[in-house]
Amino acid sequence: METDMSLEYLSFRSNIPCRKIVLDDSEKVWTIYDGGPKTVRSPLICLPPVSGTADTFFQQVLGLGAKGYRVISLSWPVYWSVNEWCEGFRKLLDFLQLDQVHLFGASLGGFLAQKFTEYTHRCPRVLSLILCNSFTDTSVFQYGDSAPFLWMLPSMVLKKMVMGNFGGEKMMEPVVADSVDFMVERLESLSQAELASRLTLNCGSSYVHVDKLQQYCITIIDVFDDCAIASPVSEDMYRSYPHASMAHLKNGGNFPYLSRCDEVNLHLQVHLLRFERTRCKAGGSHFSD
Repeated sequence: METDMSLEYLSFRSNIPCRKIVLDDSEKVWTIYDGGPKTVRSPLICLPPVSGTADTFFQQVLGLGAKGYRVISLSWPVYWSVNEWCEGFRKLLDFLQLDQVHLFGASLGGFLAQKFTEYTHRCPRVLSLILCNSFTDTSVFQYGDSAPFLWMLPSMVLKKMVMGNFGGEKMMEPVVADSVDFMVERLESLSQAELASRLTLNCGSSYVHVDKLQQYCITIIDVFDDCAIASPVSEDMYRSYPHASMAHLKNGGNFPYLSRCDEVNLHLQVHLLRFERTRCKAGGSHFSD
């Protein structure tokens, strides 16, 4: 039996074209889905977790796109360092002719969103941040010593490392279980190099200089039930950004943008409303061509 999620995903794939963008050389291929009015010059860009692909945020592309927002969901090619990733993302924005954007990042995607904001803080390319189940310091994963050797591990071992955080042994309500199943499919589609490089970004020694991000408009989205990000990590996020808006979800697991997409989309709208009547708007009800 097809679930609501699978039907919506079929609608997404039928209506939003997949675009491949080559940067630098033939091996650096970014994948994007670009929904909503293309005349919007400051879209919301969604960055997935380790296990995610460009279609991970299809619920946001569809839901917010229907309300007039431009939402770009993407996945990146193999990058082995955070600085290399940031430079690649900057080149992608240049290619898309986007001077400044809003970033919505989940887990690793949220960490990279913060690092890119820090990377470009002297010449800002980021207007605001929405961080979901994210972190500011990779040391929380305690893989720092082994991170340089992840590229050597076979794909099956890497996938087991990631799936160990999915909570597969626990009882889940159906919509949360559906979100896990969806992300397992995404994980299975990743090559060994893609997964090893993402885990290297996620676990290699790195942290965000949060003092450089205090002037940005930030919303933190997290869930109160079990997820891969432990409570002390969430509390560190709150301390790092004391002026951030907080969006707490009662439940939703690791992937609330799938399992609680209506709630997450509402929080995204509330965040973006602050910019709706400015030149930095991502679209919305007041947007006109």
